[in-house]
Amino acid sequence: MVEFRLEPEERQDAKRTELKGKVLRLKDLVQYQEGTIASRMIINRKAGNITLFSFDEEEGLSEHTAPYDAVVTILEGECEVWVAGETHRMKEGETIIFPAHVPHALSAITKFKMMLTMIRE
Repeated sequence: MVEFRLEPEERQDAKRTELKGKVLRLKDLVQYQEGTIASRMIINRKAGNITLFSFDEEEGLSEHTAPYDAVVTILEGECEVWVAGETHRMKEGETIIFPAHVPHALSAITKFKMMLTMIRE
């Protein structure tokens, strides 16, 4: 199981504020870490959040559901995703919407980076 280390909320907020009003290359905002998954939240609001992830080869997220629709855009590399038992191979520039309450999972084929957007109801 992957363990995430969280920074104090004030520091996270300051880092997110530094991004505002700037032109960004999203895939450059999160770095690969050997043997694990790294993440960086760039927007965190009551209405939803946007989080960037990097996955080392053969890393992934096991099947789960979420209470909200989740939009995943691949920023770099390749992965396989499963939605309600259907498999899709995805690469840079492609997007998929995981419907709320529907089982989904993903796994790295190569190292890959993605953006996850969750909008709460």
